[in-house]
Amino acid sequence: MPRFLHTADWQIGRQYSRFAEEDASILADARFTAIETLAALATEQAVDAVLVAGDVFDAQTVSDRTIHRTFQAMASFSGPWLLLPGNHDAALAESVWSRAQRLNAVPDNVDLLLTPEVRVYQDLGFAVLPAPLTQRQTYNDLTEWFDRADTPEGLLRIGLAHGSVEGQLAEEIDSTNPIAADRAVTARLDYLALGDWHGYKTIDARTRYSGTPEQERFKDNGAGQALIVDIERPGTEPRVQPHTIGQFQWIKHQSTLAVASDIERLMSELDALPPRSVVALTLDGEVDLAGYQSLLQYFSAAEARHRSFQAHLSGLNLVPTEDDIAALHADGYVGEVIGELRERQEGQSEDADTARTALAILAGMLRENGTTSESERTESEQ
Repeated sequence: MPRFLHTADWQIGRQYSRFAEEDASILADARFTAIETLAALATEQAVDAVLVAGDVFDAQTVSDRTIHRTFQAMASFSGPWLLLPGNHDAALAESVWSRAQRLNAVPDNVDLLLTPEVRVYQDLGFAVLPAPLTQRQTYNDLTEWFDRADTPEGLLRIGLAHGSVEGQLAEEIDSTNPIAADRAVTARLDYLALGDWHGYKTIDARTRYSGTPEQERFKDNGAGQALIVDIERPGTEPRVQPHTIGQFQWIKHQSTLAVASDIERLMSELDALPPRSVVALTLDGEVDLAGYQSLLQYFSAAEARHRSFQAHLSGLNLVPTEDDIAALHADGYVGEVIGELRERQEGQSEDADTARTALAILAGMLRENGTTSESERTESEQ
């Protein structure tokens, strides 16, 4: 019974400029770790081959070092790795693939499927029909030739392609690199391994997207996995088992604050998130000064607990109560500044964000000074 590991969209060399430098570096490095995890899984599951359905690299311009690291990360699985060019690493006349070959970086057990021709693995019991992209975008179905392709009798027919299955994905995604939804049927395929959609998606019993092995978007679509595929013999339905590969979960959390108890509820929800996640928190509503200070203190601890924790507060109004203002002992010019900041933060502009931050900082300074003064007065009275 041939067994395969289906993966895709490694996106090696991907940049994470939206994150702090330390986090960006670790997230980029996690993609190499994902390859090592895939190799270990392939060995553990004794697969006959690893099918990589495109976008191994994020760009043609990745460094020579990145190319070497990518192939070295595959070392712990000695069986065949079948690598297909996708839209990010298309098999151009001069490409990341031709550079890898010049660098002698490609191990003997790695097959680069750079041309649309049948590859026969007689001893392993299967033949592969690849549809490599030779440019970033095409408008013709590059898997059409599968229907006419002959393969040796008794071998599994495995298709490998990178693109958008027609009618299955969002319209803006479904416009280039099309793949017929019934290709597995018309081409008599036992399995069609797809890449390009970064989540795990089943098209039909014989056609699946594996998704990227390391999540890199805030979408709950089954990313961070790879598929073990068992096919007993030609014509039988594949048995597919997803396996978790990725290190980091990407979680988007939104909450509206209106009363003091909402802050406690929010903190409980955030405490329940898996540690070492990549978290994007968006808050709206309103909060008083005491609540805002509690949030900032909590966020500081959350930043240490997670791989990345980003709080977006542009929709959150900082509304000091009269007790807040009185407790700050702010009068005269300082009181006027507080009043002006309270007015400026009402909008949604960058100036409003600055006013909100300034108000919180000023409140913190006044509180600290007030606490110090109280302590000094107590000491002088003793």
